[in-house]
Amino acid sequence: MMLYVNGDSHTAAAEAVNSYAFAEDDSRLGHLQRMPHPDNLAVSWGKQLAELIKTGFKCDAESAASNTRIIRTTKEWVDNNKHNYPELIVIIGWSTWEREEWLIDDTYYQIGASGIDDVPSSHKEQYKKFVANVNWTEKTSQAHEDAWELHKWLENKDITHVFFNCNNDFSEILVKERHNWGTSYIQPYSNHGTYDTYLKSKCYYTVSVDSYHYSVDGHTEWSRFLLKYIVNNNLI
Repeated sequence: MMLYVNGDSHTAAAEAVNSYAFAEDDSRLGHLQRMPHPDNLAVSWGKQLAELIKTGFKCDAESAASNTRIIRTTKEWVDNNKHNYPELIVIIGWSTWEREEWLIDDTYYQIGASGIDDVPSSHKEQYKKFVANVNWTEKTSQAHEDAWELHKWLENKDITHVFFNCNNDFSEILVKERHNWGTSYIQPYSNHGTYDTYLKSKCYYTVSVDSYHYSVDGHTEWSRFLLKYIVNNNLI
C-alpha cells in the first residue's frame, strides 16, 4: 500500500523542527531546491500517518504551492505510478484559494497575494496587477470547482482519497452550489473544519506568533485525527 500526500507548507511541514520552509533555505541542501526540508518532512503529518498505517510514503508537497500545482503534480504522479500500487490512498491539504501557477520560460512559479513572490522581471508588472486585483469570491468558487474536478478524476480511477482545508474554507459557497463529497472531503463547508482551526481547538499553537506553521506535536495530532477519520470511514 502507498500513501501519497500533496499540499503546501502544512503538508511539507515547514518549520516543524527548524526554521526552513524549503530545503534550499538550508545552505547544505541547495540541490534539493524547493522540496521540503528532510528533517521537517520526517516528522510531517503525512510521514507519521504512513508509519501508523504501515505503508509506503510519497510527498509531493511544496511550501507556497498553489492548488493548480497540487492538482497538476498529483495527476502526474498517479498516472505514472498507480500501476505500481494496487492499494493507494491520496490525501491532499488544499492551499489558499488565491494562489496561481505561472509557467514562464519552462519554469513553474507559484504566485500568491502576498506581494513578495519572486518572478522574472518580464512579469513583475503583471504580478503587481494580480496582487492588486485578487477577487476572493471568484478565487473561492474556482478552487471549489477545481477540487471537485480532481475528486471526480480520482473517483473515476477508483482511488481512495481524502481532501481537507488548511486555512481557507468553502463556507461562503452557496448551498445550491455545494457538492456531495461523501467521505472524500473533511468538512469542506465549515469554517471550523480546517487543519488550522482543529489544531487551535486542541490548544496547539504555531511555532511563532508570525507563523502559520505547527511544530511536531501539531503534526502528530493531525496524523492521529486523519487515522481516526480513515478508520471510522472504512477507507483502508
